Amino acid sequence: MDETPKSYSDALTKEQAERLKVIMTERGFEFREVPYALFAGRLGKLQVTIYEKGPKVLVQGKETADFVRFTLEPEVIGAAELGYEDVHHPDHFEPHIGVDESGKGDFFGPLVIAGVYLDQETSRAAIAAGAKDSKSIGSDAKIQKIANSIKCIPRMRSIVIKITPEKYNDLYLKFKNLNRLLAWAHARVIEDLLEQVPDCPRALSDQFANPAVLQKALMEKGRAITLEQRTKAESDPAVAAASILARAAYVDWMDRASQRLGVVLPKGAGPMVPVRATELVAARGGDFLKLVAKTHFRTAHIVAPDFFSAPPEKVISFWKRKD
Repeated sequence: MDETPKSYSDALTKEQAERLKVIMTERGFEFREVPYALFAGRLGKLQVTIYEKGPKVLVQGKETADFVRFTLEPEVIGAAELGYEDVHHPDHFEPHIGVDESGKGDFFGPLVIAGVYLDQETSRAAIAAGAKDSKSIGSDAKIQKIANSIKCIPRMRSIVIKITPEKYNDLYLKFKNLNRLLAWAHARVIEDLLEQVPDCPRALSDQFANPAVLQKALMEKGRAITLEQRTKAESDPAVAAASILARAAYVDWMDRASQRLGVVLPKGAGPMVPVRATELVAARGGDFLKLVAKTHFRTAHIVAPDFFSAPPEKVISFWKRKD
């Protein structure tokens, strides 16, 4: 497998973007207009685009690695990252488990939790396969493609738990709290992976609102390893790979359910969600939502108030310290 990256993206400051434009002009790039881009240029098979939002640079083509290593990093960014991941982030290549979920904020569909075990060799393979935070990938087709590549990595270990809406709603009634339910599911994934790799020393997940919740949910095997929680954990290849596998499983369930029902179930919590939920309730009854949606969401009460009570209002307390 050729592990040389064919694309690269990173955030820039406005000053760095201006510096990059000067360099591209000096190097003879042919500039062209690209929607939502400050500027874009091509030199041979190398394409460099700087988008307005961020700003953010996207480098594409066979010469990506050389341009990033020898021009973008030393002359614009001022730091060497590409190709030096093992120097800057040695923990990414040590044996560990990464855990992430998908569907938590989506009204329709399951909650999916995935765990991936990687070591030095498989971490490099996961990075080469395109493992990164699934939320940064806008195409479902690309999610599935990367997920298939990750699944083909030799010696890679993974677990995917798909909690269907019906099961999710039963569990939510039991736990009465999404964080506790999530912690339980994350803990099950870690425990199941430890059955396959009992010598794994560490597990990493995104930061829980209350870190102790996940620690308490771990059973005997899980409590013997080091558990780390941090924000933006998806920068780690194991968590990124788990993120991809979880989202792919969520998308697959949604596609199959939509085909079975003959209507498209919208992802997320956008304006089409209550519209489609209202249509389903009218056609199949309020109870039907239990089979396709997370009914503790306020949307369920709005579209079927006779079936689902309103969730409690969030109480915001203001406490001022008295010195």
